[in-house]
Amino acid sequence: MGVDLGVYLGVAVVVIVTPGPDTALTVRNALLGGRRGGVFTAVGVVGGQATWTLATSAGIAALLAASRPAFTALRYAGAAYLVYLGVQALAAAVRGDGHAPKVQRRPARLPPSAALRQGLVSNLANPKSAVFFTSLLPQFVPAGRAAFPTLLALGLLYCAITLAWLSGYAVVVARLGAVLGRSGIRRAIEAVTGLVLTALGLRLATEPA
Repeated sequence: MGVDLGVYLGVAVVVIVTPGPDTALTVRNALLGGRRGGVFTAVGVVGGQATWTLATSAGIAALLAASRPAFTALRYAGAAYLVYLGVQALAAAVRGDGHAPKVQRRPARLPPSAALRQGLVSNLANPKSAVFFTSLLPQFVPAGRAAFPTLLALGLLYCAITLAWLSGYAVVVARLGAVLGRSGIRRAIEAVTGLVLTALGLRLATEPA
């Protein structure tokens, strides 16, 4: 019996297109760093997913998910990082970094390296990624089939879909940059994104284990 690729793709697409921290961070960084900022954030997110894929294929992620202290520590670390990013966005909205665009536009742009790092850390510090990869991927590996190559292939396929989806967000935001970059609109987006990231972080920290 082979892998039911159609069912897997359907489940994967639903999970990927559901907005979450990765989507909010990609939109914010595309606003700050243009298309490159958003795409590099997406690459960082996918780098985190690829790491989880390898860990799941090797059985490491399952051990982490089964260890309550380790999983709890990861959950709090991820929550703290989301709140940190959210507070940064709220502070930028209050400061009004876009008040004088001709002077501040260049310094305010997010470096691609920072966008990449934020996307990577955000995904790696999210315990939901560990739960997703350890609970979903193994269900699509038929009995008697080599687990490692199958899990690896499915995980990398998930990464490819994520990269395409988040990069699409980055391109759209970048093309609307002339409108979204206006001081009032930019501050509003920063404020909304900051609230979303902070709320997601607090929810992650307070939800039952």
